Amino acid sequence: MKKRNARELAMDLLVAIEEKQAYSNLLLNTWIDKYKLEQKDAALLTELVYGTIQRKLTLDYYLSHFLEKKKKISNWVIQLLRISLYQMVYLDRIPDRAVLYEAVEIAKKRGHKGIAALVNGVLRNIQRKGLPTIKDIQDPIERTAVKTSAPKWLVERLASQYGFETAENILSSQLLHAKQTARVNKLKTTVPQAIAALEKEGIKAVKGKLVDEAIEAVKGNLANTSLYQKGWFTIQDESSMLVSLALHVKEGEQILDACAAPGGKSTHIAELLNNTGKVVSLDLHEHKIQLIEKQASRLGLLNVNAKVLDSRNASEHFPPNSFDKILVDAPCSGFGVIRKKPEIKYTKTEEDILSLTSVQKKILASVADLVKPGGLLVYSTCTIDKQENEEMIKYFLKEHDDFQLDKTLKDRMPEKVRQYVENGFVQILPQYFNTDGFFIAALRRKVQ
Repeated sequence: MKKRNARELAMDLLVAIEEKQAYSNLLLNTWIDKYKLEQKDAALLTELVYGTIQRKLTLDYYLSHFLEKKKKISNWVIQLLRISLYQMVYLDRIPDRAVLYEAVEIAKKRGHKGIAALVNGVLRNIQRKGLPTIKDIQDPIERTAVKTSAPKWLVERLASQYGFETAENILSSQLLHAKQTARVNKLKTTVPQAIAALEKEGIKAVKGKLVDEAIEAVKGNLANTSLYQKGWFTIQDESSMLVSLALHVKEGEQILDACAAPGGKSTHIAELLNNTGKVVSLDLHEHKIQLIEKQASRLGLLNVNAKVLDSRNASEHFPPNSFDKILVDAPCSGFGVIRKKPEIKYTKTEEDILSLTSVQKKILASVADLVKPGGLLVYSTCTIDKQENEEMIKYFLKEHDDFQLDKTLKDRMPEKVRQYVENGFVQILPQYFNTDGFFIAALRRKVQ
């Protein structure tokens, strides 16, 4: 396949993400493989795609001062201007002259002289006049929306839930680059052994900051190693690793993972079981069940039983009191993982949250009777929205008086996390540890 310029590829990828409403991380990885990009070009492509999406509203605010409002411009030209301005504002290592040259060459190739002149004119005008000041925006909600590149409704919602300062901190922290962390498979190796072996493959890794079995990549991609293929570790955010710790897994237990794909938490539970007992992993789709099975096989796990099943119907397929513990890692708005899926903040709406809370309620109601008396039900989401988190737990406890918050959750959390645990639940905000935002609640079924 003909080699593609990373900037032109970034432009096309951004068009595809917007038009198909695809997840940036999935499409990006597909294109890197498809076009067989060298490491340097793949790194630039990744930077341009993630950075431009993360800063889209900020970039558009800047561009709006240099574009004629009534003039209709093709989407690819807008994307070209965005990635060019992103480089000029946020990437110091790339000279402006190189950015302008590349942009004009792409415009000539893909359009005509008029478009090339437009692109050249806009970028040179910005270079000459400088950027407008965001501080001049009077309305604090609008100013924060532009500054953090978040829709106004999301700024307002988070400000109403957390207060304005915390809301701004949440959204600002999610403009930072996501770090790559992994969970070491203790059935096969140890953290020090994994770090030493990775160094031989040119990967610099260090011990994680929160979880004992976590490592963090400082240089290189953990997924592109032979050790990953051998099942030595699983790519997972440290805040996500906390979920399985909340279950207080003991060898020999029967545990249900009600919303399991792609399998990160199921395999963590299976590892904590030390290949004993059983993890029943449910998902709606056959291809996602295959993902779980593939991960379990790679990791050498024999105690994962993956089934195609809508967890809202779980009570129809399993008898009451079937499981020692149940995990509901519920479908959610995903506002805790904006660093990794930045398009979420533009595509999700308040109506989506309402429909998701309906699904969350149905899943919890379906699995509640499957927990043995004295057993644990752990509810988690990768969002920071209180309606999906604390309010969901309050609703569930009101409807199910045979459950109560398990206040011993604090004892199972790493020391650094304990300060954020309150009455059986914990909300990790992304600025706390530079991780994903995550909510975890532990509920114990009463022994009658």
